[in-house]
Amino acid sequence: MPKIVDHEKRKQNIAEATWRVILEQGMEGATVRNIAKKAGLSLGALRYYFSTQDELFVYAMKLVKENATARINEIALSDVPPYEKVFNILLEIVPINKETMAEMEVWFAYVFYTRHKEDVFDAKKNELFRGMEKLIEYLDQHQILRPSLDKVLEAERLYALIDGLALHALLEPQRMSKERIVNLIEYHLKMICVRELNEPKNK
Repeated sequence: MPKIVDHEKRKQNIAEATWRVILEQGMEGATVRNIAKKAGLSLGALRYYFSTQDELFVYAMKLVKENATARINEIALSDVPPYEKVFNILLEIVPINKETMAEMEVWFAYVFYTRHKEDVFDAKKNELFRGMEKLIEYLDQHQILRPSLDKVLEAERLYALIDGLALHALLEPQRMSKERIVNLIEYHLKMICVRELNEPKNK
């Protein structure tokens, strides 16, 4: 009997090989040849799934986003108090473990690679800011956000904080440790909220 190939699984394996090549060699080393070698495929087999390098990058980065979104959605649907839920979602966005650190490094590499390639998947249309707007609104709806605050400005400030922490964690991992990131996020939430998280469940 002919071997049945799970094509979606094969595409995911290629995407994961793409991530590994980017982490090891940077975007300049993420050639189709190197990715095919890392995935254990011939060039022809890889091009069966992705006809161009950019098409492969688009898929690989969408998969990064989907993985992160799935984890965040799981937290959003969990039965925990609103403050703790927001705290845990923010911790899922910043790179504080091996998985999220790798995802963030790959994502930033791709963003800088595509910053002048308008015809490629626009990673610059960052959904992170809209996510911060939703979290601020969520805190306000549950009467946790301090009533005197400007929600528009607070969304911008939270976005700047999380984006900055992610970048610093990649560039200065010795200084910007997991503990420091957790403490900074908790400190910020205490500043903008009228209730405090009793016992943060640090990841």
